[in-house]
Amino acid sequence: MTTATFIGLGVMGYPMAGHLANAGLTVRVWNRSAEKSRQWAKEYPGTACQTIAEAVDGADFVFTCVGADKDLIAVYEGDDGILAHGQSGAILVDHTTASAGVAERLSESSRKAGMGFIDAPVSGGQQGAQNGLLTIMCGGSDADFAKAQPLLQHYAKALNLMGPAGSGQKTKMVNQIAIAGLVQGLSEALHFAEQANLDVRKVVDVISKGAAQSWQMENRSGTMIDGEFDHGFAVDWMRKDLGICLDEARKVNASLPVTALVDQFYGDVQEMGGKRWDTSSLIQRLRKFR
Repeated sequence: MTTATFIGLGVMGYPMAGHLANAGLTVRVWNRSAEKSRQWAKEYPGTACQTIAEAVDGADFVFTCVGADKDLIAVYEGDDGILAHGQSGAILVDHTTASAGVAERLSESSRKAGMGFIDAPVSGGQQGAQNGLLTIMCGGSDADFAKAQPLLQHYAKALNLMGPAGSGQKTKMVNQIAIAGLVQGLSEALHFAEQANLDVRKVVDVISKGAAQSWQMENRSGTMIDGEFDHGFAVDWMRKDLGICLDEARKVNASLPVTALVDQFYGDVQEMGGKRWDTSSLIQRLRKFR
């Protein structure tokens, strides 16, 4: 039976690992907070491990979903890490949203250790992870992707290999750049409707049938109108992602003026106490500073 290890049981990793376990794979988990691993093992058929070394020993696939570049380097390249203790031939799949540079680095170090590596950031948020409906953008070799694809499909609604290592992360940057502009535009539209004394819900009902329609409008306009911001990806994490986008833009000589501005706006939201609000909270900044 295929053995899969999942490292990092946050709001995304926890249900993703659960989908693998429910699909009948032999699943081991490790999390920096051991209590989270134990809780997962009570909820799903799988094993909570005490160390990364224990978790990856003999595993055919190792999935990671941690915080940022520095966390990835520690998890992969540390003395207790994946590369030191994983078995030759294992396929390593990283779901962290990180830099393209760290993906390229880990791909090379994995190759030297005799393992395959795929950078596979996701989009769809906590709800998508829970429902098994994530969009997964992958970077790596055709051969490694072909091996990982059947497992990834347990929690994917869309799954594509975008190119060599780092391509998944670069595609995720495109995704976040697009979202930043869309959420700011929707925030301004709803704010204008409020200030113009329109029935905002009626406005949304009308314009969502035309060219202004978007996922953000369909899924976030109602909670934005109500001032509820606990439904998705946190502002702190969006700022991390936009920082990655802006760094990469400088490397490839791309101009991202709107993204840079929205990143500053999210900084204002953080200062308002909205670090853990979801990304649609940009509208609250407009309400405060009107």
